[in-house]
Amino acid sequence: MRLDGISAFFLLLLTVVGATGALYSQTYWAQKAHPRSAGQSRLWWSAMLASMGLVLTQSNGLHFLFAWEAFALTAYFLVTLDRKNIQVRAAGRLYLIASHAGTLALFGFFAALAAKTGSWELGPMTSQTALAPLFWVALAGFGIKAGVFPLHIWLPSAHANAPSHVSAIMSGVAIKMGIYGLIRFSSWLPLPEGAGWVVAGLGSASAVLGVAFALGQHDLKRLLAYHSVENIGIILLGLGFAMIALDHGRPEWGLLALTGGLLHVWNHGLFKALLFLGAGSVLHATGTREMSRLGGLWKAMPWTASLFTLGAMAISGLPPLNGFVSEWLVYRGLLDAGRLKTGVALGALPAAILLGVTGALALACFVKVCGVVFLGAPRSEDVAKARECGVGMRAAMTVLGACCLIIGLAPAFFWPTLLRVASVWAHTDSGLIVPNPLSPLGTAHLLLALAALTVAAIAVLLPRGRQKRALTWDCGYRAPSSRMQYTAGSFAGIITAWFGWILRPAVKVSLPDDIFPARSSLESRTPETVLEQVVIPAATHILRLADFVRTFQHGRVQSYLLYLCAAILVLSIAVLL
Repeated sequence: MRLDGISAFFLLLLTVVGATGALYSQTYWAQKAHPRSAGQSRLWWSAMLASMGLVLTQSNGLHFLFAWEAFALTAYFLVTLDRKNIQVRAAGRLYLIASHAGTLALFGFFAALAAKTGSWELGPMTSQTALAPLFWVALAGFGIKAGVFPLHIWLPSAHANAPSHVSAIMSGVAIKMGIYGLIRFSSWLPLPEGAGWVVAGLGSASAVLGVAFALGQHDLKRLLAYHSVENIGIILLGLGFAMIALDHGRPEWGLLALTGGLLHVWNHGLFKALLFLGAGSVLHATGTREMSRLGGLWKAMPWTASLFTLGAMAISGLPPLNGFVSEWLVYRGLLDAGRLKTGVALGALPAAILLGVTGALALACFVKVCGVVFLGAPRSEDVAKARECGVGMRAAMTVLGACCLIIGLAPAFFWPTLLRVASVWAHTDSGLIVPNPLSPLGTAHLLLALAALTVAAIAVLLPRGRQKRALTWDCGYRAPSSRMQYTAGSFAGIITAWFGWILRPAVKVSLPDDIFPARSSLESRTPETVLEQVVIPAATHILRLADFVRTFQHGRVQSYLLYLCAAILVLSIAVLL
């Protein structure tokens, strides 16, 4: 076993999110409400945390595979805790298939690595250039677990249908095991030519398309799941340009990109866990994840609404929160690389632009979420009866929200830790000594926070004139209702239309045929394009081919002997030619 800077960095995230998730689940998945599965939840939760800890500390390829498989199986049992639900079973089945496809790739990777090196022991192997092609196999195996586009097909359904505390650990930590593998082996293996550009390209595609798919969602937890794809893309963007910098003598811009990606591992784990726990509180209080049925929850659930909005600001990259800090470091690395008079600038500047587009789309998406879910009027009776979640659930969310604030307001404190992890990745035993670029950012964030608090205090304490409550302008309708509010689909309709070429939204309209008023409806849905239009059709064709081949297996020994003779004849001709 090995515990170095990289392992400790991920273990700390595992500890924080694991502890807050366990606290949250005591109320959310309580024994009284779930007598059959509450005990199983605690068992598999503990087993999953232990197996992820083993993954992070293994220095032997065979032991790594055993821990990886234990982690995959325990995650499956957590995802399918509510296995009576057919959607949960389908999500678990898809997760298991995708997870084992990744495990198969990793088995091939470690087996080939052991065959070429003569040992299962892991460590730096950068001098053995013959190992470079194995990086592509590792990228496929770890990329599936990380949810890199287009290998993310399991992620939306698993995160949406799992219990919310499980969604939090899956998104906040579990998919980071794939990132851990990529960071670890991009440091240990000799990198093939162009590997950094491929990783950065996958990161850019995951970031932009992940947030585009999120904008098209009506299911709150599925929307958050797609934002996991987006943020994994931001991490890969930083890692990819750090790998490119490695080929150019490790200049400072590569260090900025790498530390930005590393810090975003922490940041995404914290604010995404907070958002999933907030979504779980909404689901716990209302019984639905459909945003079109929610609304007006800020008054009924002020703690949940405030903490969810804090997480939404963080994931949107707004100062003075932690998401801005890590994205700013990646920006700095990309913009510094863009000043070079080399081919690197031709890739760095478009990547910086795409990162900016991603941030703008993420902000639009969470304006939609907070507006539709927490503002306005309740859209159903169950939502109107909603009440704030329990103390344990609020405490867990408060801890995560406080972590987001601390990193945002005092980012300079974490710079030495990031440098130590980067030193391990770059094999610099003496450590990297670089001026702290986060000191001025922390000062600016503190001033911004003080200004915001001052404005809020003035707004609260300043004497107000007489106030009068009135209905919102109803455009001339005499009987306004909650159905007249903007929905999640209508709010993001224009933006999703821009990405119609990849989202392929399905719209079903039912209009009255008569001249008199009658009931009409409009239903819209954004499918999982890669799964539904690529993977499933391909699997269907393969199964049809298998059905055709199965006709040759009919149980007659004479035919099997004929097949054998034909095969020998074909092989003999091939040898003679």
